[in-house]
Amino acid sequence: MDLEELRAFLDVVETGSFLAAAESLGVSRTTLRRRVEALEARAGVPLLKSTQQGIVLTEAGELLAQRGRIMMQETSALLASIREVGQEPSGVLRLVLPVGLPPHLLTPLFGALRSNYPRLSVHARLSDNPLGEPLDNVDLAVHFGEDTPRGPWLSHVAMRVREGLIASKEYLRRRGVPRSLQELQGHELFSWEAPGDDARSWPTLRGAVFTVEPALITADIHLIRTCCIAGLGIGLIPSVELADPDTPEDLLVPVLPDLVGRERPVRISVPEALSEIPKIKRVLSHIRQFLEPL
Repeated sequence: MDLEELRAFLDVVETGSFLAAAESLGVSRTTLRRRVEALEARAGVPLLKSTQQGIVLTEAGELLAQRGRIMMQETSALLASIREVGQEPSGVLRLVLPVGLPPHLLTPLFGALRSNYPRLSVHARLSDNPLGEPLDNVDLAVHFGEDTPRGPWLSHVAMRVREGLIASKEYLRRRGVPRSLQELQGHELFSWEAPGDDARSWPTLRGAVFTVEPALITADIHLIRTCCIAGLGIGLIPSVELADPDTPEDLLVPVLPDLVGRERPVRISVPEALSEIPKIKRVLSHIRQFLEPL
């Protein structure tokens, strides 16, 4: 497939007109039409049609647009990365992380990367759906998930964390310690919202789920931890055993640890187009070694 033809087609789709797409690409409208027509000739079916509302996609065009965007993102990501191939990882590592990871987890990881690869800088972004980010903006995506992600990703389980309930001792003294799932329903509950999960369905250790009505639902794990530290309620989060700096070790305690919870894998996923780039392979290996003791 000719990338210039595909780029012309996708720009028409994004802008909604041949004129706007031609201006965006800096070519004449005639040249743009010729590229789109050549792509339709290769496909053997119409991809676009004109209506009173403007240019719209045919069914075949919708399919090509969906896959074509991924192809262009993969191409951009690959070209950007091969410019940085060398003996030592250098340039920018574009890292996407789940929203709300505790900062004291990320700080030593960043320090380790800088110590080992001083020519490497990190562009870290937080996302409530790391795998939903454009591929041309991602080198590594860290996320929670049992299943291998769909699409053009290669995925590795970096570690497993315990998901469970926590609360402060002060809150439990004030409101009472729940001894059963029924008693839990009378408390202030905070629920972590994982991508693709129902935050109102909480897991039991036996693999079942039960329904709750949380006072707070958020993708921000750190927000739930700080609310629990403040004595506001009981929170369901991953990394339940994680200690918080500058707080007493026994400030937060597990709640119903023999009834509620599960293990969740933490995955590191790499766009397939980048998986053999030396910089990505070396950094990925280093991150996995760093996380292994945890």
